[in-house]
Amino acid sequence: MNFEEKLRDFIPELTRSLRSFDNDDWSVKGFIDCYQNIYSISNDTKVISKIIELMVFPKFVKFAKENDLLLELAPHQNYYPDITFIDKNGKKYAVDLKSTYRISSKRINGMTLGAFTGYFRDRKSLKNTHYAYGSYEKHYVLGVIYSRKELQSEMMSYTLENFNDIESVATNFDFFLQEKWKIAIDRAGSGNTKNIGSEREIAKLKEGKGIFFREFEENGEEFFDHYWMNYLTKDMARSLDMSTPLYNNLQSYKAWIDSVPRY
Repeated sequence: MNFEEKLRDFIPELTRSLRSFDNDDWSVKGFIDCYQNIYSISNDTKVISKIIELMVFPKFVKFAKENDLLLELAPHQNYYPDITFIDKNGKKYAVDLKSTYRISSKRINGMTLGAFTGYFRDRKSLKNTHYAYGSYEKHYVLGVIYSRKELQSEMMSYTLENFNDIESVATNFDFFLQEKWKIAIDRAGSGNTKNIGSEREIAKLKEGKGIFFREFEENGEEFFDHYWMNYLTKDMARSLDMSTPLYNNLQSYKAWIDSVPRY
């Protein structure tokens, strides 16, 4: 099996690591202090995402050992990727862990898939990346989808005697693994950050049928790279004394590349 197949086969163990032993609720109940007081947590997405990362990283260590892989974590916060796996032949695989919640049975709230400037454009750069982007064999997103629970009680403290009374803030975890280009869209992520946006339909995420795959099939990675390496926000265009960006979606991108014979 190749790296991707091995990691897909490991997903059930990752899923079990988050679930309670008797239902699909999150096994995490809260934070405990040195006095054995347990404090329930909110359903804040940043808190949930960080705890999920802490829970699954030991599992990745196990996966690496079982498959004769070297595992290296990002050396600094906000460095790409979250995890680098290196096989015995020296091939590197980037894995970014992303978590998000369902807004319906078919859609998620959304994710961003990393920067489209900096190391993404300069594939030899080491700025804000563990290894040069171009040195990786593949770039994967390991996604965690969950449902948020409406809490019936206010946040409070508990003890070891009654911690089972704490409500889980998340339930129904589901993982997916895809190459980044296969789940990307042609629009930037939320806010003013220069990040690539993702598909929001769960089926497209799990099947790897994002817009670049749908339009170009297995040639989609080439177009994904070219699209996002040349994508400009309005502010970026103005800084280059351009009245408008070169394009703002896949349709206008196609028109642009048709006008550039050298591509």
